[in-house]
Amino acid sequence: MIRSYLFTPAHRPELISRAHERSADAILLDLEDSVPRDRKQAARDGLAEAISVLTARAVPVVIRVNADLGECVRDLEAAILPGVDAIMLPKVIGADHLRLVADYLSMLERQAKLPEGQIKLIALIETAQGLMNAASIAKATPRLTALAFGTEDFSTDCGHAPSVEALKGPAQSLIHAAKAGCLQAIGLPGSIAEIHDMDSFRACVDLGRAIGFDAVLCIHPRQVEIVNAVFTPSASEIEQATRVVEAFDRATQQGLGAVMLGGKMIDPPIVARAHSMLQSRRL
Repeated sequence: MIRSYLFTPAHRPELISRAHERSADAILLDLEDSVPRDRKQAARDGLAEAISVLTARAVPVVIRVNADLGECVRDLEAAILPGVDAIMLPKVIGADHLRLVADYLSMLERQAKLPEGQIKLIALIETAQGLMNAASIAKATPRLTALAFGTEDFSTDCGHAPSVEALKGPAQSLIHAAKAGCLQAIGLPGSIAEIHDMDSFRACVDLGRAIGFDAVLCIHPRQVEIVNAVFTPSASEIEQATRVVEAFDRATQQGLGAVMLGGKMIDPPIVARAHSMLQSRRL
């Protein structure tokens, strides 16, 4: 299970060569915001080498393309390479938007003689329109593996600061849409830009996990350690989940559908969450 995605500018080979040392579960090669317009083509031209460096170290690779249609098409054509796990599409506004890109990927895969459907999609929700359509976006294509929340652009689109107070509700809506589509939910209920006040960042990550996010987009290596720690079940959580599963197994053998454990009633939904936690530990 991927907990942390680390943005790495695709035109910076000196950063790419060390990206695997940052402990992120996946490297997100960025062709969009972190790459100046006059370096876009250089970034595309360097993708094959960058992917080779990362796959040699068994690091999953995601590529964020540009939202602008012309740039996006050129990015997709450059990104259809062995070793690319997924494409992150920014500013997704609806299911048709995603299906159009998915169809184009199929054509490019056929031309490149790659297995069709091999490269997955992550939809980055960054506008009010995208959030309103998140439920249909989540079911748009089998290529889709996750919905991600772009809080900075979303806040700009909505005219408010990227604060927890403003973003917790929208974040929960995105999480619900992702879960209804059996997808990973990636993001924070707050700003992604905090790289100095790590206590505040950790509090936001803690809240993100509590409300149902599965992973976080990181823009700095300092964030990765915190994200991985928060999204890794603690020893006490694993111990409690094990007790829940064992107690329910014993109750089932006795013909019971629920059992008391530590003053709480344990029934199938609670057991399912415990199984999920134990499974995530093994991934």
